[in-house]
Amino acid sequence: MVYRLSGYFTTMDFGPKEALEKLRKYCAYQERCHSDVNQKLWDLEIPSEWKDDIILSLMKENFLNEERFARTYARGKFNIKKWGKVKITDGLKKHEVSKKCIQLALTEIDEDDYLRVLRQTIDEKRSSLKEKNQWKRKAAIYRFAAQRGFEGNLINELLNEEKRR
Repeated sequence: MVYRLSGYFTTMDFGPKEALEKLRKYCAYQERCHSDVNQKLWDLEIPSEWKDDIILSLMKENFLNEERFARTYARGKFNIKKWGKVKITDGLKKHEVSKKCIQLALTEIDEDDYLRVLRQTIDEKRSSLKEKNQWKRKAAIYRFAAQRGFEGNLINELLNEEKRR
């Protein structure tokens, strides 16, 4: 059985094997989560009777692995974008990653590195502020670090530690 599927630029004919190959390439390009793959299946207008078999094949062939996706996501967002654990957790939840995989992903972040990045974030904001009022400065620094996804108790701890020096 061959289905005619229309895309933005071309119209293609393909069956389940070709659809699986398209999804293999999609998953090989970068780590994908289940919700990304489901969205791609929807975008390609893959018949629903093929979807479960395609996802199962991708998992068996290790093209699709939720834990690996979560760990890669956490490492990347922390190392490249300097996000905190709160923001990383929210991002993984948006990708519909399980709580267990989120917990495993957060273990990828070294605590010493985490505190170092938070200190850098605080110092970066502190040096850019022109506000003279210490309470407004502290509030601005807190908001900045919280927007980056760092936990409020850690931010306060480091801000208070700086005050004692």
